[in-house]
Amino acid sequence: MKTLKTITFIIGSSIGGLTLQAQQDPMYTHYMDNTLIVNPAYAGSRDALTVTALYRSQWVDFKGAPVNQTITMHAPLQNQHIGLGLAISNDKIGPINNSSIVGDFAYRMNLSKKSTLALGLSAGINIFQANLSALQLNQQSDPTFQNNINNHITPNIGFGAYYYREHFYAGVSSSNLLQNNYSSITQANGVALIGQEQRSYYLIAGAVFNLGDDVAFKPTTLVKVTAAAPVEVDLTASFIIMKRLLLGAMYRTGDAVGALVGFYVTPQFYLGYSYDFSYGLKTPLYNMGSHEIILRYDFLRFDKKQVHTPRYF
Repeated sequence: MKTLKTITFIIGSSIGGLTLQAQQDPMYTHYMDNTLIVNPAYAGSRDALTVTALYRSQWVDFKGAPVNQTITMHAPLQNQHIGLGLAISNDKIGPINNSSIVGDFAYRMNLSKKSTLALGLSAGINIFQANLSALQLNQQSDPTFQNNINNHITPNIGFGAYYYREHFYAGVSSSNLLQNNYSSITQANGVALIGQEQRSYYLIAGAVFNLGDDVAFKPTTLVKVTAAAPVEVDLTASFIIMKRLLLGAMYRTGDAVGALVGFYVTPQFYLGYSYDFSYGLKTPLYNMGSHEIILRYDFLRFDKKQVHTPRYF
């Protein structure tokens, strides 16, 4: 019964859209390897046809917990100034399923021989599906759940800026600029409950420091700001050993701590796994943490450089 009440609260907050809590985009522990989902200006920055697949299972053993799958692909055009990308995402929590198909466009400007600034736009659709009538409620007259929301297809627009050089990157971006409405319910006391997409703002940054011939240090961060929700900050510190093995630790404010491990099978092929565990007072009682797996492959390079070492971002 406690599990049912908890998931009902989560879903109700997402759909009801009270001023106390706002719907948020999914969070990823491998945000630094899944950058196109966060920032459209990243398209084409690896100078290759890059395909990335990610699977995240959050709050294992918690019935109805979030599960997310994403696949992205992007590449520069032959003139090297334009990058194009495609991002497909599916996010499921309880009876709610939210999918998106987004195309990305980036225009890249060389500020110097070693640094580039890209400006990006994204456009696509969100496909929202919900079957709230399938829930078992303690209060059958709850107006939030009486209004069963079915399929909604809405437009999605975002923008971003991404600066990078060989050992450093930083970017800003925003998603859900249109803030589409899914539902509107007026209660007896006149208070309106509105299910609405919330605009999110992202700041990303990272660097790679060579500590020796065989060890590099890679710190990264992601800051997420959404209206009526707490600011979330991801801090990750990783060590890359022998240009093959990655070992790291992460911290997410108000949410989780975890560990990452990755392996560069070849300079073009990266395989990564992470596990994070909620550190709240009650949340760990109801789940066994979150798992994430990521695969990335650079199929075809568009520059003339020989690939002897992997690209770290």
